[in-house]
Amino acid sequence: MTHALFSLSLQRQPDDPLSGLTATRFIETVMKLGAASRNTATAYLAELVAYKFLRDVPDIPDRRVRVLETTEASFTAMQSWFQGHMACLDKLDGGNREASCQADERIFRIAQPRAAAMLMNDDVWLEPAETIGHFLWSDFGGMVLHDLITRIEHYDPNAERVEIAPFALSTISEKYTLSATNLKRMFQKAESEGLIGWELPRRRGNMWLSRQFLHDYFNWQAAKFAALDEAYHYAIARIENPGLRSWQSA
Repeated sequence: MTHALFSLSLQRQPDDPLSGLTATRFIETVMKLGAASRNTATAYLAELVAYKFLRDVPDIPDRRVRVLETTEASFTAMQSWFQGHMACLDKLDGGNREASCQADERIFRIAQPRAAAMLMNDDVWLEPAETIGHFLWSDFGGMVLHDLITRIEHYDPNAERVEIAPFALSTISEKYTLSATNLKRMFQKAESEGLIGWELPRRRGNMWLSRQFLHDYFNWQAAKFAALDEAYHYAIARIENPGLRSWQSA
């Protein structure tokens, strides 16, 4: 929902006061994707306005239409997220995406809607495998999942299991302010399916992550990075050739 929201916001045209992010457009997009119910989408927008991540665009000629825009805080956060992924891609192939984006904000403004459109039509990213899905569909579960991956020091894609250093669930609970009950529920499901585990009983010793668990995680991440990389190069092409078709019709 967040990517769809930003995409709509960045599509606002100065010569069209009713363009961009409106409640109606956002809810229609969410409903089309099946990402949430109408009530959930409406509540999500209201919450973002309340916490000052969104604000009303002033002087809209039609008072029946509520046009919203991202505030500086939310724009900076999404831009930082995008830049971080550009830096990761650079590490893979020695590119200069991050430096280019820092030098020209237009790249982000063009690439984010492009990437969002691609991801919202990619079943691999939109519907992650169940092995990792129960993490991603839980509050802060995605952060917990990413945290586990960052603990890998040596990765062998052919190994049945990859071990990481011992750690207590209480550490994760405190770090992300998650209740112990919710956190245990996430891990118990993965444990019961043989996706993760520990060397010793009672979650002691080194923790291990199964090959299937890691394969599904990396496959899901690959879909996202592929879309972002394509969107970056598309943005560069658009800037160098303004006559190129817009992302909506590409």
